Amino acid sequence: MRGVLGVFRELDAAVDAIAELRRSKAGAITVYSPTPRHELEHALAHGPSIVRRFTLIGGLLGVTFGYWIAIWVSDYWPMVVGGKPIPSWVPYTIIGFEVMVLVGALSTVFGMFAVARVPRLMMTVGYDPRFSDGDYGIWVECPPDREAKVTQVLQENGAVEVRRER
Repeated sequence: MRGVLGVFRELDAAVDAIAELRRSKAGAITVYSPTPRHELEHALAHGPSIVRRFTLIGGLLGVTFGYWIAIWVSDYWPMVVGGKPIPSWVPYTIIGFEVMVLVGALSTVFGMFAVARVPRLMMTVGYDPRFSDGDYGIWVECPPDREAKVTQVLQENGAVEVRRER
């Protein structure tokens, strides 16, 4: 991966640089921040996370499995009480709900790890220890022919340091 890294001391300058880079469609932008800031989230405008899809799919699979296992067990070991049908859905709702919560929660945790790419097996490109102390960093992955334009945008918006990295 080739790209340009800009170091900013001020949050507003970093937000302005992100907005300008998004307008010029410079490339994939990664932001390093000492603390989570909503200004950066709004500037990046990523939209909602896809982790909720993992939760939905896990919950639906869990409730389906919960009902299925309860009905299978009652058919395998039938206990007829008062002439009622053996696979009755009403008493199995509790089991279906509990399995839905369990599988939905486990799939949510899996989804968070998958989306965050934990564990990272490759070194993070563009990270500088200053980003943990109070500075903000913007890493823009771009082809070599766009590096000059990205460097110019970062410097015009108040970057303290701009460097090209691989």
